[in-house]
Amino acid sequence: MSVTTYLITGGAGNVGSALANKLSEDKNNHVVIVDDISTGDINKVPKRDNVSFIKADVNNYKDMTPIFGRYDFDHVFHYAAVVGVKRTLENPMKVLEDIDGIRNILSLSKNTGVKRVFYSSSSEVYGEPFEIPQNELTTPLNSRLPYAIVKNVGEAFFRSFYQEYGLEYTIFRFFNTYGPNQSEDFVVPRFLKAALNDEPIYIYGDGLQTRSFCFVDDNVDTCIKALKSEAHANQVLNVGSDIEMTILSLAKKVVEITNSNSEIIHLPPLEEGDMARRCPDNSKMKALLGRELVSLEEGLEKLMAHYANRG
Repeated sequence: MSVTTYLITGGAGNVGSALANKLSEDKNNHVVIVDDISTGDINKVPKRDNVSFIKADVNNYKDMTPIFGRYDFDHVFHYAAVVGVKRTLENPMKVLEDIDGIRNILSLSKNTGVKRVFYSSSSEVYGEPFEIPQNELTTPLNSRLPYAIVKNVGEAFFRSFYQEYGLEYTIFRFFNTYGPNQSEDFVVPRFLKAALNDEPIYIYGDGLQTRSFCFVDDNVDTCIKALKSEAHANQVLNVGSDIEMTILSLAKKVVEITNSNSEIIHLPPLEEGDMARRCPDNSKMKALLGRELVSLEEGLEKLMAHYANRG
């Protein structure tokens, strides 16, 4: 049986490493991970014979050209990006440099016979919502933040490369996705770690801003099903939970599940970047996944078990 070769940029991050782990379970897949380890972690890369890791900067064309020359990629997942509200606010120029990586991946994929390219866009493209749930067909850009702008520019690049060169794509708009490999400056692991240690849980503002939380397995399974579905070629797909909740209620839920004595402390609100509401219309995702999503309670239990096993 012939080998299918995948490239995952940003494959040492939360979602990328989980995707690599799932794809590499099939011995007929060869997964190549490219990551500059600026925010990722080499320890998240699956230790399997059919997984190769290359430390490289996707935003540097000279770094990427020999990689595409060495491997004959069938599919490319472009997940490399500067992520995290605080990190992206503090490093706006670094965020804007991610446009180079998008262009590099598309140019090299176009010229080397890649069948389809998959892009990790973000719920941030919706800006401040004028409708809930947020649907793939309504995409107002009313955010000034570089991260949201870059994700919108990225989507435009993918559509344009398809229109101009016939390079097929699928755009995933990821909503908050948590899991065992998520770094601890994100909200779910941060709250959970604090609660398990009976330390204060800090919330920006009144905590009434809403989000939805998707367990990483639901994200990865959806993306792999989209990969195998022609119906989702050249389409946009929201990937996330449709259970909307406030950040304050998340903190209270974490305290309850961990039976913690943690105190919830309110900090001044962030000046920008903390959108009031986030919740996807995930009907396309649910139809594709074909099963119930992992509940927040179940996901938190899985995360706690992972932390316990890790010591």
